[in-house]
Amino acid sequence: MRLKKYGQLIIAATLAFLTLPVLALQLKDSAPQTYTVKRGDTLWDIATIFLNKPWLWPELWRTNTQIDNPHLIYPGDVIIVGMIDGEPVFSIQRDKPLLSLSPQAEKRVKPSPIDTLDWSAIAPYINQHTIIDLDSFDMMPRVLGNKDANVRFAADDLVVSEPNFNTTEQLHVVRKQSIIKNLDGRALGVQVSHVADAQVFTESIDDDSMLLSLTQSTQEANLGDKLFEGNFSHEKSLVLKPATVQRGFVIGDVHDHDLLGKYDVIILDLGNSEVEPGTVMGIYAKGPSIINDDTPKYVTNSQIQSGREWLINAVEQPALKVGEVIIYKTFSAASYGLITRANTGIKRGFIVANP
Repeated sequence: MRLKKYGQLIIAATLAFLTLPVLALQLKDSAPQTYTVKRGDTLWDIATIFLNKPWLWPELWRTNTQIDNPHLIYPGDVIIVGMIDGEPVFSIQRDKPLLSLSPQAEKRVKPSPIDTLDWSAIAPYINQHTIIDLDSFDMMPRVLGNKDANVRFAADDLVVSEPNFNTTEQLHVVRKQSIIKNLDGRALGVQVSHVADAQVFTESIDDDSMLLSLTQSTQEANLGDKLFEGNFSHEKSLVLKPATVQRGFVIGDVHDHDLLGKYDVIILDLGNSEVEPGTVMGIYAKGPSIINDDTPKYVTNSQIQSGREWLINAVEQPALKVGEVIIYKTFSAASYGLITRANTGIKRGFIVANP
């Protein structure tokens, strides 16, 4: 009984660790007194210059009357660090830019704000995948073939597909990559990859088929590929906010890798009713349970699957933080997140909770 209670205490301590309140703001020891925003900077990069917890960035602007939205920072802005009541605060020096149209006329223009993340660098990894719920995927029309009886198709080819009477003239050809499942094996959706865009000849739609032209191919289309009416876009102007009570698991990634690191995209078992784009979460790893017997030993997967007798003398290891992730796109039962920090390889089964 004593061992069982000890295991329960460890579990309780772990859960408490994952729900700790946010502490007072602290600047990095290396944080500069001022910083001039440059073209190519990102909000996340700048936040990490000043903070060990960059998701707390908005709290540094609470006394600033110049900044309505701390997520809208522009090249040329000078960020100035000050202290009020012993806590750091930011102010900003912003010149109004001028664009000269002629020797006699000038027009004020507002530059574009910097991005939250460096989307251009990671676009190849995030713009070609999306998750579709199983029922919707099953109902999507299939590519059937062409007049030359080919089995693969490239850009500018004409192909015949099953009809879709609700279609617009523009569709995407997609391919099933994997079934996304949670840790209990329940299917949460189908991950698909982009194959090509398709222009539909609407006058060709009948009860059995429709004709379309393939454009912007990223790979050859195959017989049986599906037609997708949605898009692969995501919100780029993310408002960063830390997770609070949300807790979930890493259940995969976009490329089916075993180990993942910084700037890899992971899949979480949290849907759009649980998290929003811009949510920052910590990633936690927990070692296997230990059976505290005459000779301590680790609990094996076969023991876990065979029954729960091993729980009697089991000691649960605490979950330790190993990284951070920003959720950038959500679906009905899952979400995509970008790993922004990792001090070990991230893999399926790791916990995500407040950062």
